[in-house]
Amino acid sequence: MFRRTAFAVAAVLLVAGCSSGQDATENRQGQTGFVSGNGRVASFPPGERVAAPDFGGTTLEGEPWQLADAKGKVVVLNVWGSWCGPCREEAPAFGEAATELGESVQFIGLNTRDLDKAAPKRFVDVFKVPYPSIYDPQGKLLLKFRGQKISASSIPSTLVIDKEGKVASRVLGPVTKQTLLGMVKDAG
Repeated sequence: MFRRTAFAVAAVLLVAGCSSGQDATENRQGQTGFVSGNGRVASFPPGERVAAPDFGGTTLEGEPWQLADAKGKVVVLNVWGSWCGPCREEAPAFGEAATELGESVQFIGLNTRDLDKAAPKRFVDVFKVPYPSIYDPQGKLLLKFRGQKISASSIPSTLVIDKEGKVASRVLGPVTKQTLLGMVKDAG
């Protein structure tokens, strides 16, 4: 009897633990562990976009930065950590896209879960990141981005916010320069 019960419990747990990659990526709200995204772009038509939360903080350089200060510009928000392999892979693409797009687009990083500023500062130096990054060691700012369309639940994650302050597209996972340029163009 005990053996049958144990087998039944194990079977239920196995079935309950299985899910599609979409569900596993999309439904991680409130989780504190590292989650790797699949890199798929989710784009939202203008009528279906939701407002990005008002967020900001202190950059790695000690300067204040607020989303409200970028009003009227397309904003590219990249959530990253110096310890994240995919973040290292995509860093050159972000630098190239930011340089190519110039001041017409505001790039901002959101460094998370680096408990000491030394590692993310080295990351910025090594990869020649040309834009500021907000320092969020505890991941508290990430909580503002909970929700179906604007979740930034994996690291890296990228959100493109249109000129009206609404999320135009999102990628959970690493992106390429061409993908970034396309997302910005679509945000218009």
